[in-house]
Amino acid sequence: MSGTLNKVMLIGHTGDEVKMHYFEGGNCVGRFPLATNDSYVNKATGERVNTTEWHNIVVRNKAAEICEKYLAKGDKVYIEGRLKTRKWQDEQGKDRYSTEIQCTEFTFLTPKADSPGVSGEQKPNPTNSSVVTGNAQKTEPQIGTEDDDLPF
Repeated sequence: MSGTLNKVMLIGHTGDEVKMHYFEGGNCVGRFPLATNDSYVNKATGERVNTTEWHNIVVRNKAAEICEKYLAKGDKVYIEGRLKTRKWQDEQGKDRYSTEIQCTEFTFLTPKADSPGVSGEQKPNPTNSSVVTGNAQKTEPQIGTEDDDLPF
């Protein structure tokens, strides 16, 4: 083990639709902003202060396609991944940096009936008890539904 850890876990609301970018060879990347909120009481004034932190989420390939299909602006989602900082140059040639969350797992938390992005037509919800990892979707087994021959 290398003795380091780069892991991020967030629960927040999407700030926009998933923006997809497709590449030659069939790969794709989806990007969307995620808002997390924090509140505290200012000790000097006694006033409750609410703050919002915005995170840039990046999902790849099949996971990106699932997010594009089922996530709408305002949906609540659990994201797990790692931090990655990219360096790029703006129009003036200045170096700029972007820190993103490279998503490795996610779980949709908003029931589709409550989704702000659903208008008249409901999208099916693929993850009532599902976790999406990387490029595949795996469903967690439901308790009491296993068919085995154990006597207990």
